Amino acid sequence: MKRLGITVLLLLAVTVGISAQQGNKRVNLKEVVDGHFRQVTAIGEMRSLPDGEHYTAMNPERTMIVKYAYKTGTPVDTLFHAEKARECTFDTFDGYMISSTGHRILIMKDRERLYRRSFKADYYDYDVRRNFIKPLSDTGKKQMIPTFSPDGRMCAYVIDNNIWLRKFDFDTEIQVTKDGEINKILNGVTDWVYEEEFAVTNLMAWSPDSEYLGFVRSDESEVPEYSMQMYGKGLYPGYHNFKYPKAGERNSRVTLHSYSVATKDIKKLDVPVDAESYIPRIVFTHNPEQLAVMTLNRTQNVFNMYYANPKSGVFRLILREENKAYVDSEWLYSLTFAENGFYYVSEQDGYAHLYQYSPTGVMQRQITQGNWDVTAFLGVDEATKTAYYQSAEENPLQRAVYSIDVKGNKTKLTGQTGTNRAVFSDNYAYFVNTYSNAYTPAKITVNETKTRKELRVLQDNAALREKLATYSFSPKEFIKVETASGIELNAWMVKPVNFDANKKYPVLMTQYSGPNSQQVLDQYGLDWEQYLAANDIIVVSVDGRGTGARGEAFRKCTYMRMGELEARDQIEAAQALGKLPYIDEKRLSIYGWSFGGYNTLMAMSTGDGTFKAGIAVAPPTDWKYYDTIYTERFMRTPQENFQGYAATSPLEKAKDLQGKLLLIHGTADDNVHFMQSLVYAEALVQAGKQFDMHFYMDRDHGISGGNTRYHLYTKICNFLFDNL
Repeated sequence: MKRLGITVLLLLAVTVGISAQQGNKRVNLKEVVDGHFRQVTAIGEMRSLPDGEHYTAMNPERTMIVKYAYKTGTPVDTLFHAEKARECTFDTFDGYMISSTGHRILIMKDRERLYRRSFKADYYDYDVRRNFIKPLSDTGKKQMIPTFSPDGRMCAYVIDNNIWLRKFDFDTEIQVTKDGEINKILNGVTDWVYEEEFAVTNLMAWSPDSEYLGFVRSDESEVPEYSMQMYGKGLYPGYHNFKYPKAGERNSRVTLHSYSVATKDIKKLDVPVDAESYIPRIVFTHNPEQLAVMTLNRTQNVFNMYYANPKSGVFRLILREENKAYVDSEWLYSLTFAENGFYYVSEQDGYAHLYQYSPTGVMQRQITQGNWDVTAFLGVDEATKTAYYQSAEENPLQRAVYSIDVKGNKTKLTGQTGTNRAVFSDNYAYFVNTYSNAYTPAKITVNETKTRKELRVLQDNAALREKLATYSFSPKEFIKVETASGIELNAWMVKPVNFDANKKYPVLMTQYSGPNSQQVLDQYGLDWEQYLAANDIIVVSVDGRGTGARGEAFRKCTYMRMGELEARDQIEAAQALGKLPYIDEKRLSIYGWSFGGYNTLMAMSTGDGTFKAGIAVAPPTDWKYYDTIYTERFMRTPQENFQGYAATSPLEKAKDLQGKLLLIHGTADDNVHFMQSLVYAEALVQAGKQFDMHFYMDRDHGISGGNTRYHLYTKICNFLFDNL
């Protein structure tokens, strides 16, 4: 439609799931925050056993590990029972690991979280054949990243940044490294920035013959230290100090080593890794003389994979990939080795697709192809040479699971339209699929791969569906918005239940907008937008340029000036929406958390008054304050890209901010530091800009715990009610 000279394309693409519910209950914020509409997606972790016909899971009381048959769901054995194990000193436990032989199980107890993914815990060695349990380590200290040897006769783990080894046959414990030191030297485990941005906490790998342990040593001695004040309940606050490399600053220096179990010698493997490069992953191939070492240069646009011999130290380059922007490190972790070579997802033809390589790194074939993205590589069945993957090939808003054989014959394994996420058994005979669409809560099923037959339902969220039927709310409408820049963007809209097309409504645009993210997906997620809609606010979410499932060009067009196009797309989408007869263009607002908070500040500073109000939660306010791996992947260093950093800095644009702003941050945010909001607030003060600010004491990036989340969303909603 054409309105006031601006092209606005608002096509109702699909309204999925149920229509507007006409129950008599009104959605209230406390119920939303307390999880009354949250779907059950955790059915207890199902772990495939090597035969692929059985899996294990903890019982709900966390007192047993039970073995089940995939096909029937029938329990066939109890592998561990806390009440019956000899010398067991606890009743419940937190998790477990089973050796390849099944003869030993590590039982995890008293998990202590460190950062987003890392933790330490007390691990216990359970000897299945003797029904006997004892602490894994004799040191009395908690352990990290326990890793079984392939033969199941040993386990490597980390205590206080040093690698230790338990030999089960001899019941001996050996300290492998001795130079580990907090905030200085890490062996096997990763530093803060690796954990946060590469999502990796374990950089140890056993050779297939269990004779060598490869590991990465990280020296973070020269990485600048960040000091975060922790207030607690005492009279004087304490400090948490940790190494945090900000953009352009020094990173940890990483080196590769191998440990010989027989000789107890540690050898440095001189793979070409300079002081500025990364080793995000190491893994042995099927050959014990080939430790695959994956490296990225600091700019992250060159990916090299070497094979290193753990005994001789000889290495050779197997795979090299360069990209004009950056190589997506996500695909390094899906690179899968087989007897006939390896499988790797690459964007070399402009979309994320699956490729097969020979053992020597020669590309043999492109397995998938088309103007769509593979969104997850789920594995390969070597017996049938069949690969399994998830993709957005039918619609960027949806996900389906496929198989494709060596001849290129493709089979769609999931028949439901929406979002499907699959986990396969080790022999690929079965898969557990989690399916939902915008207003159908998750249905989790066990399926037979060959016949695509649904064998049984593990969870259908029937209770939640019944509850939803008693409430009055509006479904998400999936739409497309054409901006003034001529870009067609995917979006969803939630209107008030008693929507009147003759009225004019205020709008909240809720967005994240970060690289390769997606908020506009056909999956269940009833959240606080329904509370706002119940209070006559239209809620819209738009995925702008830089977001996922639309090809490499769309994803990476924001390179070197991250934030400019993302903010422009939110501004122009809001302006386009404002031309609709039922939207009040003078009452537009924008909200976001983390990158979404950053983009809120950018949009309010470059939108020439488009937004009357905005809320920024835990926002980066200048990329120079954020970490190296993330920031430099998209922006390079401040030294290389001074103009790009300046052009995308809310801090530099504070004087241009227009509209009412609510700024929110947790004081113990180890990710986006509270400092970022403080320096931005000071810039607003000096620019004479009035704003509201709220902080949460000792809360991290997630700002949760106790009554915190309800207080947070109450404050946000009240701010919107007051200003819209």
